[in-house]
Amino acid sequence: MGSALPLGDPAPADGALPDDLVVSPDIDFGVYLHVPFCRVRCGYCDFNTYTATELRGARQDAYADEVLREIALSARVLDTRGSRRPAATVFFGGGTPTLLPPGDLARMLAGVRDTFGIAPGAEVTVEANPDTMTPAVAEELAGAGVTRLSIGMQSAVPHVLAALDRTHDPANVSTAVSAARSAGLDVSLDLIYGAPGESLADWRRSVETAVALAPDHVSAYALIIEDGTKLERQIRRGEVPAPDDDLQADMYETADALLAAAGYSWYEVSNWATSPDQRSRHNLAYWRGTDWWGYGPGAHSHVGGLRWWNVKHPAAYAQRLAMDASPAAGRERPDAAARRLESVLLRTRIVDGLPVAELEEEGRRNVAALIADGLIEGAAAVRGRVILTRRGRLMADAVVRALTE
Repeated sequence: MGSALPLGDPAPADGALPDDLVVSPDIDFGVYLHVPFCRVRCGYCDFNTYTATELRGARQDAYADEVLREIALSARVLDTRGSRRPAATVFFGGGTPTLLPPGDLARMLAGVRDTFGIAPGAEVTVEANPDTMTPAVAEELAGAGVTRLSIGMQSAVPHVLAALDRTHDPANVSTAVSAARSAGLDVSLDLIYGAPGESLADWRRSVETAVALAPDHVSAYALIIEDGTKLERQIRRGEVPAPDDDLQADMYETADALLAAAGYSWYEVSNWATSPDQRSRHNLAYWRGTDWWGYGPGAHSHVGGLRWWNVKHPAAYAQRLAMDASPAAGRERPDAAARRLESVLLRTRIVDGLPVAELEEEGRRNVAALIADGLIEGAAAVRGRVILTRRGRLMADAVVRALTE
C-alpha cells in the first residue's frame, strides 16, 4: 500500500493556500489523476495502490465522482488567487487506470476540461496494463480526448515478468500498441531492468522487442528495492539475490546504445523519445518544477513552491470529500536552500541541463573536475550548461553531490 507519507505541517480543512504564497497564472499547470486500484500487487511496487481485498469499504464504482469533488474543491482554492489555468498536461497514473471503465476515465477528464479547460495541443496520458487494453477501450479513450498511452511492458521475458510478479501476457503488449495506434494515440513503453535472475541477454531481448514495436517513447527504470515490499523481504531472507549495480550499469548502457541506434534520443536519465515533440511534457513539468495538482489518495501537488499530499487510503479520501473537506494530509514549503538543491538534483537529469551560473561558487569550481572525469559534457559547459554524459547519467547522484558541496 505504498510507503509512508512525508512529515510536514498540517493542511487546512478547506485546502486554502498560505496568504503570502505567490501563484503565477503564467506558469504551466499540470493535472495528475491517481487511480489507486490493481488486480494484484507486484512484489517490487511501493506505489499507493490497493487490491480488492485492501479497499476496506472504498468503492471503485464511486471513485470518479470522488475525484470530481476534489477537482471542484481545487478550483475554489485556485480562484482565491485568480490562478485557475487551462491544463497543459493531464496524466492518469496508478495503480492501473485502465481497471476503471473507460467511461469513468472520460468523466474525470471531462471534469478537468469543464473546470479548468484543456490547453490546445495538450498532452493527455493514460497508463495501461497490456491485458486491459482493447481496440474498443483505446477508441473510447481517444474519443474522450486522451492523446497518449503509456503501456507497462516491463519485460518481454516470461521469467523476468514472473520475478516482478507481473501477470500480463507478454503477447498482449503488441496487441495494446496496435489498438493504440489504430485509435490515433501516441505510444510509450515502460521497461524495468535488474530483476532477480535477469541476464544481460534477457534485457537486450526486452529492449529489442520494444524497439520492434516502434513506440514514440521508451522509459527504462532500474529496479529499486523499496523497504516494506515483498521483494525486499525476499532479498532480506536470502530467497532471491539483490540487484547487481554493475550489471544494472551494463543494462543501462545497452539500452542507451540500442535505443540510440534505433533513432531514440535521451532527454532524461531514464527516458528516450523519437523527437522532442514525443517527450513526456507532463514528467518534464515535474523535473522543471512547474505547477501541478495531484488528485486521488496519496497524490502529491505543487503550486507556487508549496507542496502537499493527500491521505493515502481510498476510504479516508472519500470520507474527507464527502464532508466537503480537503483530502490533504500535510504540506511543506521548502526554503531557498532546499529549492536550490532540488533544482540541481532534477534539472541535471534532463538533456537541457542546468545553467552553470545558477550553481554556488564551490559547485562552479567542481565543473572542471567533472569534465575531466567524463561525467559532464565539456563543450556544453563552455556554453554555460551542465549536461550529463552517458557515464554521468550512471553517476548522476555523484555529479549532484559535486555540484552542491
